[in-house]
Amino acid sequence: MTTANKSNSSSSNNGGSGLVLPIISSSTGVVTPTAQKFGSSILFTWFAGSLASCGAVTFTNPFEVVKTRLQLQGELAHTTPNMAKPYRNIAQAFWVIGKNEGLRGLQKGLGPGYMYQVMLNGTRLGFYEPVKNALYKLFTGNPSNSQSAIIPLNVAAGGLCGITGAALGSPFFLVKTRMQSASDFAAVGFQHNYKSSIDGLRKIWREGGLRGLYRGMDASMMRAGAGSSVQLATYDQCKDYIADKLAHRGLNHDSMMTHFLASMVTGFFVCTVMNPFDVVSTRMYNQKAAVGGHGGALYKNPMQCFYKTVKAEGFFSLYKGFLAHYLRLGPHTILMFVFVEQIKTFGKKHF
Repeated sequence: MTTANKSNSSSSNNGGSGLVLPIISSSTGVVTPTAQKFGSSILFTWFAGSLASCGAVTFTNPFEVVKTRLQLQGELAHTTPNMAKPYRNIAQAFWVIGKNEGLRGLQKGLGPGYMYQVMLNGTRLGFYEPVKNALYKLFTGNPSNSQSAIIPLNVAAGGLCGITGAALGSPFFLVKTRMQSASDFAAVGFQHNYKSSIDGLRKIWREGGLRGLYRGMDASMMRAGAGSSVQLATYDQCKDYIADKLAHRGLNHDSMMTHFLASMVTGFFVCTVMNPFDVVSTRMYNQKAAVGGHGGALYKNPMQCFYKTVKAEGFFSLYKGFLAHYLRLGPHTILMFVFVEQIKTFGKKHF
C-alpha cells in the first residue's frame, strides 16, 4: 500500500473528523498528513484531566479543609503540654467543623478549588505525555513509547508540568487556602474572612495588585513540582508493573482495578514527598500581608518559612496534617486517575 493510501485509510478509520497531523513515511521519507481522533488529542486529555480532578476534589475537599487547619494550628509557636489546640486529630476536627459550621464549612474553598484543579491538573495530565515525549526525543532521539521507561525523564516531565500548572492556578490556591482557614468558632492562622472567591480576589488585588495575587506562588510551584514529579512517574511505573504481573488475573492497562491499585501506591509516595512543601505552601498563602502590601508579614520566601517553622516547632512540624493530607490525596489520586482513564477511554471510542 502506498503512503497516500495509508493516509486515506487512516482518515477513513477515524471517521473523517480527526485532527490532521504530519507523518513521515519510513520507505519514502515523504511527509503526508494523517488523522488523529479528537479523543486522543492533547486538548481532550486536558479536558479529561480537568473534569476528572474537579470530580475528585468534590469528594476530597473536606479533608483539604481539615488538613489546612491542622497545618496552621500552632504556627510558629513552641509546643508546650498545655497549649490550646482546637483541632486534636482528624476525626475530632471533622466533628468540630461539621457541628459548628455544617457541610458548608467542610466544603469551604470548593469554588476556587475547582478552578485550581482545572489549571493544575488539566495542565499536568494534558501535557505530561507530550512533554515526556519531547524529553525522550531530546535525550535519546526516540519517543517514549518506543523504549523502556527512563525514570529521571519521567520525573522531569511530571515536575515541569506540575510547576507550570501551579503557576497558572496560584491565585485560586491562594483564595482557597484563605477561605478554608477562616472560622468563627475555632480560628487558626490569620483570618481573612472573604465572603466569596470573587470577594477574595478583589480584596487581594486592592491590597497588593498582581504581586498580591501571586504571593506564595514560588512555594506552590515547589509543592506541585515535587508532588507531580513523583505522582505521574510513579503512577506510570505502578500501572505498567501491575498490568505486567497481574495480567493473568485480567488486569491490563485499561482495567479500573489497575488504575485503583496504582493510585493507592502513588498517593502514599506523593504525600510523603510533598507534605513538607504543602505545610510551607499553606503558611505562605495564608499569612497576612506586610505593612504596605509588599510581601508577607511572617515569611519573605519559602526557605525562610522552612527555617522558621522547623526552628519554632521542630522538624516533624513539616509533617503536620500528614494523615489528613493522605486521606485527601490518596482518594483524590485514586478518583482522579480512575475518572481520567475512563473519560479518555470514552473519548477514544466516541470522538
